[in-house]
Order: sequence, then C-alpha cells, then structure tokens
Amino acid sequence: MSGMKIVKTLFLKAPPEHVWKFLTEADRMAEWFHRGANDLAEGGDYILQTNSYGKEGEKLCWGKVLEMKKPERLVHTFTHGMLQGVETTCTWTLEKVMGGTILTLVHDGWDKVEEGAFGMAANHDSGWDEHFARLRKVAS
Repeated sequence: MSGMKIVKTLFLKAPPEHVWKFLTEADRMAEWFHRGANDLAEGGDYILQTNSYGKEGEKLCWGKVLEMKKPERLVHTFTHGMLQGVETTCTWTLEKVMGGTILTLVHDGWDKVEEGAFGMAANHDSGWDEHFARLRKVAS
C-alpha cells in the first residue's frame, strides 16, 4: 500500500501563533489530545500520556521531534504499542489566512506497518477526527 497517508485540514478561527501552542505545549495538548510529559523541542524525544480516568500519566504514544519552524511547520515521528515499533510521521502545516489558520496534518508511514496497515490507518483516521473536534473547540 505504497503512498497510503492520512490528510486532515482544519479551519481554525485563531492565529497560527495561538494554534501552535496546542501542538507543542504539554498542558495545551492535554486539552484536545494527550498530555505531554514535556513541551515539544526540536531534536528532542517526546512522550504523550493518557488522560483516561484511573490511567492518568501512563505512556501512550511517543516519538522524536524532527523539525519545528514556529508557527508554520512541525514534523515528528509517532508510534505507540499497537504499532509494534513502527514509526509513522506527522507533518503539521499552519497557514495564516485572513480570519485564522488553515491547519493541515499529513500522517504517513503506514506502508511500514507489515500486517493490517489499512485497518490501523483507518483507526487513526477516525481517531484524528475525534481529537480534532476537541481541538476546534479549544483552539478557536
């Protein structure tokens, strides 16, 4: 399944500098996705922890920040236990427009998943929709 990728675009009624905080700051990420152990830093590793009742603080997903061009572009690897060591890549682009930000996520690397790649990508596609519904509420 070469070239399989998830592409999501959101129109947020906030400037890129504001939206950027929700992609990179641990406490802000917790408002729509998962709490970070630390704020993201270029070249650094990151860990996102579960926000679920009774499991708060457990390592959920992790990766390495490959590129940070504030407030325009963020690239990081992304994996978790179900991916069994396969690292996918998330590329976030923030475009300033009159009235807000066009935020685009390209989540690729699904071709590296050996078994059940389509199902895994489909589950993540659905998951991003749920997370982005919350991001629209908190970041706009």
